[in-house]
Amino acid sequence: MSEIINIGGLSAAPGQRVHGFISIGNGEFSLPATIVRGEKPGKTALITAGIHAGEYVGIQSAVELGRDLKIEKMTGTVIIVKVVAKEEFENRHGSLCRATGENLNRLFPGKKEGTTYEKLAYAVVEELQKVADFYIDLHSGDDYEKLTPYVYYAGKAAPEVMKISHQMAEQVDVPYMVKSEVSSGGSYNYAASCGIPSVLLERGGMGAWETEEVRSMKRDVRSILRFLGIYDGHRSMRKYYPLNVTDVQYQSASYTGLWYPQKKAGDLFTEGEILGYVKDYEDNILETCTSYGDGVILYQTGSLQVIKDGPMVAYGRISYEEDDRKEKIAAYWTKRSDSFLEQRRAELHSPLAKRWLEEIEKYLPKKALSPEKKIEDESKERKDAVAKIKEKETGNGKLKILDVGCGTGFFTILLAKQGHQVTGTDLTPDMITNSRILAKEEQVTCDFQVMDAEHLTFQDESFDVVISRNLTWTLPEAAQAYKEWSRVLKPGGLLLNFDANYGATNFAETSDLPENHAHNQLGNSLMQECEDIKRQLPISSYLRPAWDVEELGKNDMEQISIDLGLSKRVYKERDEFYNPTPMFAIAARKQSNS
Repeated sequence: MSEIINIGGLSAAPGQRVHGFISIGNGEFSLPATIVRGEKPGKTALITAGIHAGEYVGIQSAVELGRDLKIEKMTGTVIIVKVVAKEEFENRHGSLCRATGENLNRLFPGKKEGTTYEKLAYAVVEELQKVADFYIDLHSGDDYEKLTPYVYYAGKAAPEVMKISHQMAEQVDVPYMVKSEVSSGGSYNYAASCGIPSVLLERGGMGAWETEEVRSMKRDVRSILRFLGIYDGHRSMRKYYPLNVTDVQYQSASYTGLWYPQKKAGDLFTEGEILGYVKDYEDNILETCTSYGDGVILYQTGSLQVIKDGPMVAYGRISYEEDDRKEKIAAYWTKRSDSFLEQRRAELHSPLAKRWLEEIEKYLPKKALSPEKKIEDESKERKDAVAKIKEKETGNGKLKILDVGCGTGFFTILLAKQGHQVTGTDLTPDMITNSRILAKEEQVTCDFQVMDAEHLTFQDESFDVVISRNLTWTLPEAAQAYKEWSRVLKPGGLLLNFDANYGATNFAETSDLPENHAHNQLGNSLMQECEDIKRQLPISSYLRPAWDVEELGKNDMEQISIDLGLSKRVYKERDEFYNPTPMFAIAARKQSNS
């Protein structure tokens, strides 16, 4: 890192924050900017806002980032240009050039000699983008647009640039991300085509800005900067992991008229649904906007009027198959399946097995004594009648139990030894293979199946008990899992989940664990991989177990109880099995039909 950098006449040394104006385009454009530099050398990130001057969430976010980014957390440089289309912004001219009607974000890379906006685009490319290693462009809905928060990432560039751009988008706490299919026109598209990983963030709209939208956009930017190694600090809380949206359709109006949308931004729809109408002043329908396929509305016109050839609605198809988190999760646990076999083999013959069984049996329905013992002195006819009733009610005390996310079968085997009919499922095939090995060694009969905990293939009301240990924290859609577990429970059945708030724990930090602990034996690489996966799971940011209780309440579960003292009773020794993160137990009953 050189001692001093100079961007358009604005100079900053390491460890400095400098506010002012940068002069680009041979002095034709003077743009408000902040340069923030860390003491340590590193990469340079360019952040721009106000390429569309009527999109205020991005502009206010840039203003506050320039003020709030902490120098002591910086490695490298962040250049923040708060408003690119400054003249239009200051004169409240909206997002198009007042003189020419041009849209600046359709003109990149611009021209050295051309219209005002073409020259501005050219100057941004030559004097700002070319000094950057990464680029973040901040936008929102225009003064007539309503949108759901989402992020674009570069999709027409060198493979490594597209990969990093996609990873940058994954850091953003929004429900959707869209891969750009063009390499020019937009500022971030063109930057990526020149080798600069780039994203464009969208939040807010309708010519307004809200404090929470700005706060969220700032968190998104900091998350991206952390991923890039430019900003230090803890991972921000997040609500979403963005799903890819493909086949984006931008439907324009065929008439100038009054616009009546039938959906909201963020709504899902199916092919052929009516998304809105364009009408005349007599309420006659001029045009019906119909969807071309299933999808989600990214943004739409929010004003009463639409203009001929102007936008009505933009939507795309959610590509669930491109969500590769489960593949990453299964691949990770495959690497750990052999070590899990050894750990569970030892755990089954350790004091932990008895302790866990005691914890579980606190909640299980009590086994009924055999009818014969209770009615020895009664007539045979009476005994037989009572026995049939008891067997129907209790199954002679044998329960049909589902162990979800069974790993190598610890709970499954433990409960099968008590005479229950137990099925264990896991997403990772190698775990199921090792479960069968361990069950054979322990001489118990269990049913093990490879299955997704979020999409069980069992029929409704199949089990008396659904049990799980250390699974929900690993799930991309834990709420969906709870819904499924409730579905397969019989009325009055028991859901028993043992888990912990692992999102608050850094798995890559193992210095406080015993030397023989499993995490220390795995090595830093595997633990860091686990930490990286965990950061992509929204459940890592939830307040647990409060979140779990709320979700269970939505799924016909009642009599919900929480036990926060579990770890003290189970993990009494700091040995290879020790769990440093306090676990909790959640027990809930499914509503009965009576």
